[in-house]
Amino acid sequence: QVQLVESGGGLVQAGGSLTLSCAASGRTFSSYAMGWFRQSPGKEREFVASISWSGRSTYYADSVKGRFTVSRDNAKNTVTLQMNSLKPEDTAGYYCAAGRSTAVSWSIMDYNVWGQGTQVTVSS
Repeated sequence: QVQLVESGGGLVQAGGSLTLSCAASGRTFSSYAMGWFRQSPGKEREFVASISWSGRSTYYADSVKGRFTVSRDNAKNTVTLQMNSLKPEDTAGYYCAAGRSTAVSWSIMDYNVWGQGTQVTVSS
C-alpha cells in the first residue's frame, strides 16, 4: 500500500505563488497516475490536476488551467503542484491521490489512496 504526505501549503496574497509537494512511499510510485484535488468547507472535493505514470500526460480543471502545473519525479517518488497567479477562490485544503491505473483522470472514483491534505489560503 502506498502512503502519501503533502507539504508546502500556507498563506499567500492574491497573485502570489505556492508549490505543493507530495511524497509517496510503499507501492511502486511509477506504476500509477497521480492527482491533486481540493476541498473547501461545505463543498465537495473537486479535481485540480492529474499526471500519468510517466509524466507525459497531464490534465487540468478549467479553473486552474494556465496557472497551475503538475509534475512528477519518479526517481524521488514525488509529485509537485506549482500554483501561480493564485486567487482567493483557490483557498482550500489540497490533497494528493494515487490512481488505480496509469492514466490521467479527473474522476475522484479513479483514486484509491489519499494524503492527509495541506491548507492553502489566498488573501485578497
